[in-house]
Order: sequence, then C-alpha cells, then structure tokens
Amino acid sequence: MRLLQKYILLELLKVFGFVLSVLTILLVFIGVFREVSESGLGPFQAMKILPYVVPSLLPFTIPATLLLTVCVVYGRLAGDQEITAAKAAGINVLSLLWPSFMMGVVLSLCSLVLSDQAIPWAVANIQRTVTLAMEDIFLDMLRRDMQVRDQARGFSITVMGVDGKRLLMPTFQYTPPGKDTEVTVQAQEATLEFDLDNQQVILHLVRGHIDIPGSRRVWFEREDKPFPLPDRISQPKPRHMSIHKIRSNSEKLSRNVTTSSEQRDVETVLALTTGDFRHFTRGEYKQFDKDIHFLNDELHELHTEIHSRFALSTSCMFFVLIGGPFSILQARRQFLTSFFICFVPILLIYYPVVLLALNLGKSGTVDPSWAMWVGNVLLLVTGSWLLRKVLRH
Repeated sequence: MRLLQKYILLELLKVFGFVLSVLTILLVFIGVFREVSESGLGPFQAMKILPYVVPSLLPFTIPATLLLTVCVVYGRLAGDQEITAAKAAGINVLSLLWPSFMMGVVLSLCSLVLSDQAIPWAVANIQRTVTLAMEDIFLDMLRRDMQVRDQARGFSITVMGVDGKRLLMPTFQYTPPGKDTEVTVQAQEATLEFDLDNQQVILHLVRGHIDIPGSRRVWFEREDKPFPLPDRISQPKPRHMSIHKIRSNSEKLSRNVTTSSEQRDVETVLALTTGDFRHFTRGEYKQFDKDIHFLNDELHELHTEIHSRFALSTSCMFFVLIGGPFSILQARRQFLTSFFICFVPILLIYYPVVLLALNLGKSGTVDPSWAMWVGNVLLLVTGSWLLRKVLRH
C-alpha cells in the first residue's frame, strides 16, 4: 500500500474509532435506560447488562458513523487542496477512495457477523439477566404484598410468608386459556424456577392438594405447575436469532405447513366423498386455514429477516460510495454540513424504502430476495453518478 493511501486509511481509522466510541457510549446509556424502565431493573442489574448492550447497538451505529467519517476525512482533504494536488501529480482519485471502499467492505462483513452472532448472544444474556432479576423482584413482591396477581394470564399466587426462596403455605389459582373453571392448588411450601429455554415459570409445590370445580380433590406429595413468562421475556424475535437458527425454524414451519395442508386435503376429500358438506362450515375445518395462514406469516417474516440482514449489513459499502465522492465535491463546505446534506436524503428516502420493503416482505406481498436490495440499488446508482462527476473533474 502506498504512503498516501496509508495516510488516508489511518485518518479514516482514527476518526471512525473516535466517532464510534462517542456515539456508542451515548446510545449505550439510552439502551440501558430502556431496559431498566421496561424491566424494573436495579443499578446492579443495569451494570450487568451494560456489556451486552454495546454489541447489540453496533450494527446500527456503524453505517452512520462510517458515512460521517468519510465526509470528515475526504472533505478535509479536498478543502486543503490535497485532492487537487494529487490530481496534479497524476494520481487517480479512485486510488484515493480505495481505502474507504476497503473499509466499507470490512465493516459490512463485521456488521453481518455482529447481527448474526453478537446480537443473539447479547439479547440472550440480557434476557437471562432480566430473568434472574425478575425472580428477585417476584420474591420481593411476595414478601411485601403476600400476593402476586396477573389477570391477563389468569393466575394468582398468595403466600403466608417467604423464607429465602421458599414460599410458605402458597395458594396457586389458575384459569386455563379458553376455560371458565379455575384450578386451585394449595401446598405447605413451594419454590420458583424461571425456565428461560421453555419460556415459563415453574412452581415446585410440596405436600398439598388440587381443587378443580366438578371434580374431587386430588392430593399430592410433589407437583410442578408451569405458567408462562411475562411478555418482557418472550420467545426471541427473528432479529434476535442467528441465520442458522432462522433457517432451522423455517424448515420446521415448512413441514408444519405441509402437514396441515395434507390434513386439510384429506378431510376435504372425505367430506366430498361422504357428502358431508356441513363439515366445511365447522370450526375444526376452518382452523386448518387459520393455522396455515399463521405459519405462512411466520415463514415470510423469517425469510425477510435473512435477506434484510444481508442488505442492511452491506449498506456500509454503499454509504461510502456516496459519502466519499460527495464530500470531495463539497470541499469548501464544513464536514458537518456535507454529512447532513448527504445523510438527510438517505434518512428520507433510503430508510423508508427499506422499511417499506421489510413490511411488504413480512406480509408476503413481495419477494424479499430482491425487494430488500432496492434501497441499496438506489444508493449504488446515486454513488456511481457522484463518482463519475469526481473522476471527470
């Protein structure tokens, strides 16, 4: 690598490192504050999730930081007439832009790795920290109020006291979904287990009985009663999964769609053969269409996530393609002015196009394999036009 290119690359790295550090620190506190406000975490738990917030923010901060870096470095080079001097010495402007293009390629790969590996890892650790914190919060609520009630999920727990993590004389009342009967479980003592993998809280009951309306009382020595985790700790979303996990889930959903479709076809043939046309109006038959529609929606969302991850990660290269030539053309302007003039159209055009393609892909209206790249194609066309002007003049 020639001396001039090494100099430009060093300037890019210095500015990028400084801007990324400042921007990440600011966003980390915002991210931690959001987690604290949503989950009710204390200062100690907030400090524990701090290291996991950083990698989850980097894929979103890197493209804008790289654009600002390119505007700063090449705007200063052009403003100090260094670009003009290089041209006078017979150096092609494209060779001066090469360090930024190389940096854009490397950071695109880094963004892809971060979104595919670092974010799922960070989100899993944040959820685990929140889960442990919720156990402490749950026990504190029982110590204070002797009762926890969740009407949305139809359960309540009442205790006579709390000794460490043991619940003394607990009464567990639960209404199963879709039923009006309330199940009541009483025991001498119980302990709680937060099972993050299966998305549930398990109540381990010791020596008690179960009362179900219309049935006789059932006594037990030990009984485990699971109930769902709160909404805050729910099944991971597609953007929190790795591509390998997304593809694995897609295969399972595809098999479920095939199975449901085959069962529906079999019942359709049987109903037509026997002349039981009322079967088509029954809820069991209509449920097949609902299940297939739901599974297809899940498949569209997973399929869109894969393509959006690649498209958004490679946006670093296209941001450089626009920012470098534009800042050279705007040499006399301040770098912040060049950045905002360059970034505002991206904010008003590129991201709305990406969000539109994302929503249409998730709904199954368009194929995300090409729709998610429309925004990058717009950046490529605009960047090629700007680069042509720079090379011409």
